[in-house]
Amino acid sequence: MAEHGTAEAALAALPDVARAAGVATYEVCHPDYALGELRAGQRAGAQLLAYGEDAYPADLRTIPDPPPLLWLRGEAAMYHRPKLALVGARNASSLGGRMARKLATELGAEGFVIVSGLARGIDTAAHLGALGTGTVAVMAGGVDVIYPAENAALAQEIGEKGALISDQPIHMQPQARHFPARNRLISGLARAVIVVEAAAKSGSLITARNALDQGREVLAVPGHPFDARASGCNMLIRDGAAMVRGARDVIEALATPVAAAPPEPAAAPPGAVEPQTRTLAETAALHREILTRLGPTPVAEDQLIRDLNAAPALVAPALVALELDGKIRRAAGGMVARAM
Repeated sequence: MAEHGTAEAALAALPDVARAAGVATYEVCHPDYALGELRAGQRAGAQLLAYGEDAYPADLRTIPDPPPLLWLRGEAAMYHRPKLALVGARNASSLGGRMARKLATELGAEGFVIVSGLARGIDTAAHLGALGTGTVAVMAGGVDVIYPAENAALAQEIGEKGALISDQPIHMQPQARHFPARNRLISGLARAVIVVEAAAKSGSLITARNALDQGREVLAVPGHPFDARASGCNMLIRDGAAMVRGARDVIEALATPVAAAPPEPAAAPPGAVEPQTRTLAETAALHREILTRLGPTPVAEDQLIRDLNAAPALVAPALVALELDGKIRRAAGGMVARAM
């Protein structure tokens, strides 16, 4: 539409675009199919929001890949209030659930709308805590398809007091591939993402990475080192995320002004090694740069460090983290390659 001026002109150009990409049999969606979905959405009590309209969430306009269309059930006014995302493990502990609900209640009382994904565990606790002050549930499937089914009553209440949103078609059953796309909307809608409980490899950490890519803040609730559900949160804090012990920590972290100039560090004693510290955003940027430079053919770690023009003390722990995430592999002779 930006290139061709109108939706009609863009649709007319799509077959030529497809042929140029090697797809000779592409056909534009038939108008009857689109009208059928519009009617189904109306029957479900949903409203269609298009990118560029005043009702479209302003926060989503700033992310790299805003959905062109959104289905909404509930109050569109929710999108024009300050929002925080609260996410975490589906198999949440009792303590984690209580923490999420308390945070949502207290942050709601401070004027924030709580955004989450309507999943079991932490998401459910977050929505329950914010029902009285405002909450938005981002759906992985159609806005009329409640998943998990056990949250049907909660979804009904959110639709009455808050809002449900999805970029998937009406009646779409959620598939595994839909959840990462859903997560980018959770972080995109919010000013910051708070992770309450999350394993080292989890959807909540995907949401946290999305938040960093979108320029949002990331905060995390610490947990016991022996609890696998806390490993992801502890990793985030280790890498620079603000630690959350209560709502006051969140409010203070969001209100912290950027210093005009940091104080000069004291001179290190001769022979001392200065500690290397990086913010969470800087760590994420370094990880992306490493993955960009690596391919399936192994290269020497020393050469990679020279190519990055970064200190070995910074690159080494980043390589360890990427190796643990399964994103790179090590070969004999100090060689590293991107896992394919």
